Amino acid sequence: MRDDLIIRREDPGDVRPTEQLHDAAFGIPQGRSESIERELLRGLRADGSVIDELTFVAELDDEVVGHVVCSRASLAGQPSVGLGPIGVRPDLQQQGIGAALLMAVVASADRIGEPALVLLGDPEYYGFFGFVPAAVLGIGAPGPWQEHFQALTLRAWRPEMAGPFRYAPAFERLT
Repeated sequence: MRDDLIIRREDPGDVRPTEQLHDAAFGIPQGRSESIERELLRGLRADGSVIDELTFVAELDDEVVGHVVCSRASLAGQPSVGLGPIGVRPDLQQQGIGAALLMAVVASADRIGEPALVLLGDPEYYGFFGFVPAAVLGIGAPGPWQEHFQALTLRAWRPEMAGPFRYAPAFERLT
């Protein structure tokens, strides 16, 4: 990882750079004017679902090169955390920036007493950070993504917290 990388909480001036970053990181599907991740990010922000304490940018030379957003979700009817999207500028991927962002979320979520983080992603990649299939923990997926639906339990986790998971409403509105 680069010595000059700065991980900090997102601030209001990061809206445009982070939206552009997700377009670059994920690409814009044919027939769309923006990435699905950018649409999701805008929806999460508009709804007030973003958890500010768990949303970070990565900077190099005063430029936003990575971003992770966490949003308020529910697990068995109680507040929970949905992690993602997380993106890194394409020319800087596989250099530890995404890992640094993820570690900032994990440490911060544990510090503020969140019981678990839930995401959709590559099991091999996120497994390295301790994520496991959510079903193993009794966390029910809100869609047909069993293989990619994962969770990481933190110190506040108790098995009786398990149950059905539901993302913030912006996830459900994706087209």
